Amino acid sequence: MTYCLGLLTQSGLVFTSDSRTNAGVDSVATYAKLFDFSQEGDRVLVIMTSGNLSSSQSVMSLLKQDLEDAGAENLHNLPSMYAVARYLGSKNRTIAEWDRPSLESSNISFSSRMIVGGQIKGQAHELYLIYTEGNCIQATPETPFLQLGETKYGKPILDRAFRYESSLEDAARCALISMDATMRSNLGVGPPIEIVAYTADSLRISQRCRLGEQDEFLINTRRQWEQELQRLVALMPPVPWDGCGC
Repeated sequence: MTYCLGLLTQSGLVFTSDSRTNAGVDSVATYAKLFDFSQEGDRVLVIMTSGNLSSSQSVMSLLKQDLEDAGAENLHNLPSMYAVARYLGSKNRTIAEWDRPSLESSNISFSSRMIVGGQIKGQAHELYLIYTEGNCIQATPETPFLQLGETKYGKPILDRAFRYESSLEDAARCALISMDATMRSNLGVGPPIEIVAYTADSLRISQRCRLGEQDEFLINTRRQWEQELQRLVALMPPVPWDGCGC
């Protein structure tokens, strides 16, 4: 299972992903889902993946092969973030053409979605979601976050607390609480948690952290969030039972 989240703010971008791909009574596997393909000073590119693990790993392998081929179209010579998103979509389709028939014949679902965000020198910072079929959508000030995987548990906090105008620090807090809410309700999502923040126009990633299950900051954040929610519930006005029409 997976939960990945990209947030677009007027001052930059925040990326958050878990690292759990399988969970059971006696089976837990962790794999990185956040990948940094940045070239400091020229472009920042962060990619997060979800879906069939073999499919997403195959896409990453194709990206690296193109980077090693000096004459190929690749992440470091594409002219825009939209071109990057379309390029990633084409790699998704390539892997689908190779693997989908055999996977589906064995009743295994083929799926591979990605979030890519960043900035190319001289252009605006942007955030995209790429679907299994290769098409993409872009985050906007009106819809400033994109999710992958187990989206439903962490969405309410984003709807209520996150805005395009939020500071990067507040965006990172919202991302962490959204991730914690998902982990609290779905055992298929779990640490280590990776968080990356990018300040627009800096063309370098200078803020990132990785939080393990026993990380004191993660534990304290969860505890404080739960305590504050309980406190706020207690402060809400009582239900007007006599006037509810029961």
